[in-house]
Amino acid sequence: MAVRHRLIKTDPSVVWDVIADGSRYADWVVGTGASRPSRGRWPEKGASIEYEVPLGPWRLSNETIVRRCEEGRQLELEILAGPLGTARFSIELREWGEHCLVIADEHPLQGAGGALHNFGAEAVIQLRHRTMLARLARCCEEQGEKEAEQAEQADQGHEPAARGLGVQESPGHA
Repeated sequence: MAVRHRLIKTDPSVVWDVIADGSRYADWVVGTGASRPSRGRWPEKGASIEYEVPLGPWRLSNETIVRRCEEGRQLELEILAGPLGTARFSIELREWGEHCLVIADEHPLQGAGGALHNFGAEAVIQLRHRTMLARLARCCEEQGEKEAEQAEQADQGHEPAARGLGVQESPGHA
């Protein structure tokens, strides 16, 4: 079993917002192309997303299904990888001071991936997870910084940057 962890320097709610957005799956999951909803409402149990995995001139269509979801805390997925079989992927979020400790756990369930699982495959998964968690950290920390800037601007009487103007309001005016 490939288990890896990373401390992400933002609030766990920000990390959950990123992993709970199925359209951002390809932003942090290594090897995936753009994701799109397949069925249900991500990340509710039974919901799924589809995405492509580019392999040289070929593209494999894969699907990931939510098998278990504890909102804000844990997401367990089954990755359907065609001829490679299926894998269980779990991502757990733990509050760690003002930051978030993320624990990723993946192991094959069925098919070629399970039959060929060995030390070498485990090493590749560990490398993939290291890159994946670094990408997730970057996405989350950038989002956390944007949210903090918007909150600071709002506290100072500025329009939030997301609304575009950034103009300070006069006291007493709405």
